Amino acid sequence: MAMDYENSSEADVAYHILSEEGNTMHYKELVLKVIELKHKPVQSLAAAISEVYTLINMDSRFHYEGENQWGLTGWNPPETKRTHAASRASSGAAKNKRRNESMFESIQE
Repeated sequence: MAMDYENSSEADVAYHILSEEGNTMHYKELVLKVIELKHKPVQSLAAAISEVYTLINMDSRFHYEGENQWGLTGWNPPETKRTHAASRASSGAAKNKRRNESMFESIQE
């Protein structure tokens, strides 16, 4: 189905472009394509790039892949929250153990 680019948000157009492309894109190529498809009037290209880049950066549907490449969040497997929580729990347990040992040493003195 054809997308109405001019009446869609910049982020929606970028999402559509990446969905169609199926691969990550360099941010500048992606942003310039968004500007072109929206027929966005550009007084300052640098300001237009900055504006669209900021919108993409703030939208959780997009994922920065490194080296100026952007893709879609859905392309990456979800991060396992358990691993992060487990590492926090073990670090908390280590702190408690050190505190208990310290208290025990001070009692023995």
